[in-house]
Amino acid sequence: MANSTKGAERGGEPLLAVERLTVSLPSNMERAFAVEDVSFKLHAGEILCIIGESGSGKSVTANAVMGLLPSTIRVTSGKILFKGQEITGATETTLRGLRGRAVSIIFQDPLSALNPLMTVGAQIVEVMRAHNVGDRDSRALRVLELLEEVGLPEPPLMQHQYPFRLSGGQRQRVMIAMALALDPDVLIADEPTTALDVTTQAQILELIRKIQRRKGMSVMFITHDFGVVSEIADRVVVMEKGKLVEQGLTADVLNRPSHPYTQRLIAAVPRVRSLEREKHAAQPMVIEVDKLNKIYGGQGSFFTKARIVHAVNDVSFSIRKGQTLGIVGESGSGKSSLGRVLLKLAEPDSGRIMFDGRDIAAMSAAAFRPLRPLIQMIFQDPFASLNPRHTVGRILTVGPVAHGMAAAEARSKALRLLGTVRLDRGAYDRFPHEFSGGQRQRIGIARALMFDPLLLVADEAVSALDVSIQAQIVQLLTEIQRDTNVAMMFITHDLRVASQICDEIAVMYKGRVVETGTPVQVFRDPQNDYTKRLVAAIPGADWERAA
Repeated sequence: MANSTKGAERGGEPLLAVERLTVSLPSNMERAFAVEDVSFKLHAGEILCIIGESGSGKSVTANAVMGLLPSTIRVTSGKILFKGQEITGATETTLRGLRGRAVSIIFQDPLSALNPLMTVGAQIVEVMRAHNVGDRDSRALRVLELLEEVGLPEPPLMQHQYPFRLSGGQRQRVMIAMALALDPDVLIADEPTTALDVTTQAQILELIRKIQRRKGMSVMFITHDFGVVSEIADRVVVMEKGKLVEQGLTADVLNRPSHPYTQRLIAAVPRVRSLEREKHAAQPMVIEVDKLNKIYGGQGSFFTKARIVHAVNDVSFSIRKGQTLGIVGESGSGKSSLGRVLLKLAEPDSGRIMFDGRDIAAMSAAAFRPLRPLIQMIFQDPFASLNPRHTVGRILTVGPVAHGMAAAEARSKALRLLGTVRLDRGAYDRFPHEFSGGQRQRIGIARALMFDPLLLVADEAVSALDVSIQAQIVQLLTEIQRDTNVAMMFITHDLRVASQICDEIAVMYKGRVVETGTPVQVFRDPQNDYTKRLVAAIPGADWERAA
């Protein structure tokens, strides 16, 4: 846990002060204000974490500081002071001069924030050129310095790469390099590690902390993960539905939370189990995978060698009815490729997949079609996985009707399943955009259950959700499994969530399963070096042990 409170102890003039800030929303929204009467201070050399669920006003506050609010919402009262100078309502020219130089931001999704048509070096140069900093030669040298500072390999080659050729962690490092290009006084990090693997997340947190200490910057770090807060923060601000409900030193807020909302958030943080899950009587086998292989690779040219990726390498496991197998590992470990092969969305190169007593690995697409409804997937992104032009009712019923279920029966079943996933019957006639992320994921679960599957494949099904919504979805899946006895393969990079829901764990690294066992065995006493690195990178492990 961060232990530097020098900014708070020093007192005096804060570097950044937000005083009674209120930001209004359009009249047709569910509440009047995105942010209401919020006040806090950020001192020099301090890391302040703003934490809360989606819709709490965290990102709106950051965008208000940057002067990047959309035209539909506006600051209606309050002040934002930088070094004592009010910047609320400043002209666009004044704000452009401050952005990057005084206050800079790292956005949550680097793939969306980076220009796909420009090399990463050119995008860093653009920041300096926009502020008339340096000449062509000095900018080129600065690009190499920044890429090296953020820990990217081979900066002379990296500067010529396009964003789509980089991993998620590398793209986030490029975003950090762009944000640091003009040596800002304040760095705003808006959920910069939410979508990253546990080891990459640990690297990015350490990088931000190291750069902050070396440069003496102030950092406003926005997150919904208290584990991250315990790793990096000096002070914490907790927001709920646009209001600031609690703030204080990190140790006080984490260990002695005073507001009920803060207490609920901390209670919802998933923790690595110290006791085994309840054992059930042996159930019939649903799926047995034996020495499964999937290789990706294109043909090389006269000048380049073909690149071969062994995405799934001699993988074997089995799942029984009512059992959950967790597949954990970093991006590129082969988790999602394994899921795609099991659903026959990608053909295996060798090995057996015995599903419900039949080897589906060798089946043609036509032969497998009658079995497809029995293996269903819950997708990672609840926003992209639902057709925005269809009502929830159509989303739930179109598949079963196409497979021969009567329309009336499909409607009746859909309404029943909406109740199962804790949504009211009125959701049937509404569209996906009318629901929150957690509600959309519930719709995705209901859709998967419409076929009464034997196997559910949940591919990072909770990684995009707030910690409290995560806890609700995990609890919902546990209850559904208890009631239906469905087998489940739970793919995730969050070891804490895997510990909560899984009966067995398989750790994947570069296509291979390197360790298996119960969550307690794998996470409390890991044997493989790679598993040890994963466990060591879990954010907030020290705080969790102390708690």
